[in-house]
Amino acid sequence: MTLRPIVRALVVPVLGLSLSGIAAHPAVAEGDAQKTVNINQASAAELQRLPRVGAKLAQRMVAHRTDHGPFKRVEDVMEVKGVGEKMFASLKPYLTVSGQTTLAAKVSSAGSRGGRRGKSPQKKPAEAQTKS
Repeated sequence: MTLRPIVRALVVPVLGLSLSGIAAHPAVAEGDAQKTVNINQASAAELQRLPRVGAKLAQRMVAHRTDHGPFKRVEDVMEVKGVGEKMFASLKPYLTVSGQTTLAAKVSSAGSRGGRRGKSPQKKPAEAQTKS
C-alpha cells in the first residue's frame, strides 16, 4: 500500500488554502506591497495610516523613537506598548526603517479581528420566551 496519493490529496488543498490566504492579505491584494511607512521618519499623522493604528499608538511610536533613537529593524516596533506579535504581523508589510514614506491613505483594518461586527444577537423563538 502506498501513501503518496493520500499525501498528495491532503497536501495540495492545504497549500492551496495557504497561498490563497497570502493573496487575500490587503498589502498583496490591493497592490500596496510597495506602499510603506518609514517608522524612523514618519510623523504621528503618517503612522495613523497604518491598519489598527490610532492617534494614541502613533504618538507612542514617535515618543519611543525620540527617547530611544531610531528603530534598527522593523521588528523593534514591538517594543512600543500596544504593539504585540499579532499587531506587528498586520503592520509588517507596510513598515520600513529606510527610504521614503509612500503610504498616502489609511489602510483599512476591516476583518482583522474576525468578530461579528454589525450583526445583531440572535433572538430566541417566541414560544421559548413565554412560560407555560
